[in-house]
Amino acid sequence: MDKEAITLRNRMIGVLLRDARIQAGRTKQECASLLGVPVSTITAYEEGRKPISLPELEVLAFFLDVPIQHFWEYDARLLSEASPPPVREIVALRHRIIGVLLQTARQEAGKSRKDLARLLGCSTDRIMAYERGERPVPIAELEVLARALGRPLEYFLDQAGPIGEWEEEQRAFRAFRELPPEIREFVSRPINRSYLEVAMKLAEMPAGALRQIAEGLLEITY
Repeated sequence: MDKEAITLRNRMIGVLLRDARIQAGRTKQECASLLGVPVSTITAYEEGRKPISLPELEVLAFFLDVPIQHFWEYDARLLSEASPPPVREIVALRHRIIGVLLQTARQEAGKSRKDLARLLGCSTDRIMAYERGERPVPIAELEVLARALGRPLEYFLDQAGPIGEWEEEQRAFRAFRELPPEIREFVSRPINRSYLEVAMKLAEMPAGALRQIAEGLLEITY
């Protein structure tokens, strides 16, 4: 992906961000206050003139009640009702975490900072700033780096924090909605909880133990 493609991707993300904000009924001022940035920065993000980093995009996705996949899956739906966590501390911490993950992925892929700098058309100092969490990594560039290092973009997503927990809940909810109606109905009935617990225990058992149980049931039946 060259610079023109990265510029186009930033514009696409901006359009999706603006769409999510409008659908959520939020103003640019609210988003700016949330991130602790000027309103002009939000405008620049939405117009694709300024690249947004993944932690900032995660926080805005949380605030606007859209899954993070909304920004690379265009058919994502609005989900959940939640209040945003302490934002500035989370964003700062996430920048550092992403930097560590980026450095780890680079080293495991046998790449140098110079290799990544050449890929993005930037300086090695900039790559170093990314890895130290001193400079936000624009998500369009992070996508390029992730592909080059053989990692999915999800590798960099928040896994353990409140936003990560919220996103996991959304994934579970989406998976539940994709189940056949009769299974959703069965799972939703409190009276069937004991059956579900048995199924969970059976799923954890080794194949040999399951075979013994099956043989025992056959002996009882016949």
